[in-house]
Formats: sequence, C-alpha cells, structure tokens
Amino acid sequence: MTNIIGIVRSAVAVLAGLAVVVALSEGADYAVTKFDLLSFDGPDPTVPFAIATLYRSAAAVVGGYTAARLAPERPMLHAIILGGIGFVLAIAGCVAGWKYGNHWYPIALVITALPCAWLGGKLAAKA
Repeated sequence: MTNIIGIVRSAVAVLAGLAVVVALSEGADYAVTKFDLLSFDGPDPTVPFAIATLYRSAAAVVGGYTAARLAPERPMLHAIILGGIGFVLAIAGCVAGWKYGNHWYPIALVITALPCAWLGGKLAAKA
C-alpha cells in the first residue's frame, strides 16, 4: 500500500511541476499580448521571441523546483522526469509549428527544457 502512495505522490509532484510551467508560460504569454507589451506579429519578432524564451525558461526552472520540492524521495529524478516531459512536448511543438518560421525559437525551447528543469531541481536541493 505504501508503494502505491509513493507512486501517486511522485506523479503528483511531476504533474504539479508541469502545471506550474504551463500556468506561468501561458500566463506570461497572455499578459504580454493582452497589454501589448510584445508583438509577435511584427516584421522582426526576434526580440519578442527572445524575451518569451527567457520567461519560458524561468517557468521551467520554477517547475523543476516545484517537482523536486514535492517529490517524496529522489527530488532530482522528479525534476529530470519533468524536464524529459518538457523536452518531448517542445519537440512536438517544434514539429507542429515548423511551417510558421522562426525556427530558432522552438529549437531553443527543446534545448533548454532539460537544463532548466535540472537547475530547478538543484535549487530545490539547496533549499
């Protein structure tokens, strides 16, 4: 019975980390477009996409931190699992959005998914 509880707690930790990443990323996207802080439709959207890469990377760090802090044991493993999920989702986004141009942006999200989650896990280990 305790093994099942541990598995559930592990799944909740990773899902909570994923929820944090999605909420922060989508919330920031909504805020910057709602308040016209960034325009992704301009002639050169390089700066807005660079800023989006930064805040999405920060969200991934916070998500890794969350997964590690909520993990019942082996917090770094939970952060890395979250990073792996982010990596797979970023690849799916990269493939799905390839026809829209700005290829460096989805590639950057793929490249940063694991290191950012790892950093979040490391920060949680020091807390």
